[in-house]
Amino acid sequence: MGLIRATPEDRPAIEAFLRQHIATSMFPLSNLRRHGMQGGHPRATHFYLRWQAGQITDALPITEEGMVFPQCPTAPWGDVKAVLAGYKVKGLLGEGAQVAALRSALGLTAAGGIDEVEPLYALRHADLRMPDCTGFSLHPLSEAPRALINGWRAAYLQEVLPMPGEDPLRQAAHDVDGYLEAYSHRVLYEGDRPVAMTGFNATLPEAVQIGGVYTPPDQRSRGLARRAVALHLAEARDSGAKDAILFASSPQACKAYEAIGFQRSGTFTILVWEHPQVVYG
Repeated sequence: MGLIRATPEDRPAIEAFLRQHIATSMFPLSNLRRHGMQGGHPRATHFYLRWQAGQITDALPITEEGMVFPQCPTAPWGDVKAVLAGYKVKGLLGEGAQVAALRSALGLTAAGGIDEVEPLYALRHADLRMPDCTGFSLHPLSEAPRALINGWRAAYLQEVLPMPGEDPLRQAAHDVDGYLEAYSHRVLYEGDRPVAMTGFNATLPEAVQIGGVYTPPDQRSRGLARRAVALHLAEARDSGAKDAILFASSPQACKAYEAIGFQRSGTFTILVWEHPQVVYG
């Protein structure tokens, strides 16, 4: 059986299936819960599903803006290509091997503006190892100077996620607006001085996904990132979350996350094109 367009009545089954693969499904799950399946928002997500014996075996989430998050353990790439024929795909995000196979099947050989395969990590909140945070505190993003936060975000984009043709300052201001609205990011203070930033780029009641962690260059190698992340995870744990997910952008980041209990669980690919790619049948 091929992939069938999901209806709102399928939503409970979709959520149950994605939760079984939560480490690589945080983006589509978060989009689904925040923006639904009906459209009207760039991150509203519709789904194509493959069923067998009344159970979902594969899911293909696609946002209104053209982001595709394959969760297809049985590798039905021919069926996926048939579904996506004619689509303008902005990006592919998901488990590393699945994204590579789907990219090949779709013939999307053009290099992405962002084209990264990163180590994927997971943590049970019960296994969080708190560093010594004496003298440090975590504050809502709104309490830090806006110009400073915009500058940090722009520097992060240039260093970690550079996109050709993108104005990092404009994009940073847009991103920070979203963070403030979602109450998703925090600033680490040392005494009364902001020294690092952390955040969640996908949030569910049961799990969070870390993203946008930034320490200014002159403050690095002091353990600030691990303190910021650990304090934010403790906050999420106290609110009921049981799991944390992240993908790391550098060996230094991996070391920081491993120090507070994260364990490597695979790879995650972030592939975003500067200009959407048309899928031809």
